[in-house]
Amino acid sequence: MPGSQISYHPLLNREELKFFKQFKKPFDIQLFLNDVKYNPDYITYSPRMIMYRQMANCFEGALFAAAVLRMIGHKPLIVDIMSHNDDDHVIAVFKQNGLWGAVAKSNTTLLRFREPVYKSVKELVLSYFEFYINTIGEKTMRSYSDPVNLSRFDKDDWMTTENDLEFIGDYLFKIPHKKIIDAKSIRSLSPSDKDVLDICFKGAVPEGLFVPKQKNKK
Repeated sequence: MPGSQISYHPLLNREELKFFKQFKKPFDIQLFLNDVKYNPDYITYSPRMIMYRQMANCFEGALFAAAVLRMIGHKPLIVDIMSHNDDDHVIAVFKQNGLWGAVAKSNTTLLRFREPVYKSVKELVLSYFEFYINTIGEKTMRSYSDPVNLSRFDKDDWMTTENDLEFIGDYLFKIPHKKIIDAKSIRSLSPSDKDVLDICFKGAVPEGLFVPKQKNKK
């Protein structure tokens, strides 16, 4: 049952379990991810290693959130969001009272937590659309995956390993994604409001920002 703290993983020692037991609800996870430094490197550490490193990128943040959500009674689910002329984004999703919410790490301010008020994963993903923008103000979201249950990677000790978990990212790249916008709608998209653009990238780590190509609509 969501909200009931459990000690899921036998490879975590007593001190590590104590760390993870501080999280009681999804928003606690979000506050932690907001506080840790953004990792600009192309490497994917496990949730256990993120605890020690105190830094995470978007993908690592989703893995961390999914692991902790599992510990408080949710399934370890992530959704991959693909973009054009921008970085992709990965979020950890959870269901509460029959509705979907999300926890996420981002180098921007507006692609993070979502309250569990959305009736479907598509509705949840679309809540990010207006704020999913690159540094030149293009709205770049294009498609999303169904939720992926990370328990399929338990054999690889994804919650605790010291090895790079980029193979999970490779898996996300290969699975089907659902388009959320067609070519005609893409051509008519408006640029982002400048105030939204400024807020979005406030405090961003420059080294971790995608450098977009010149504006084009594909």
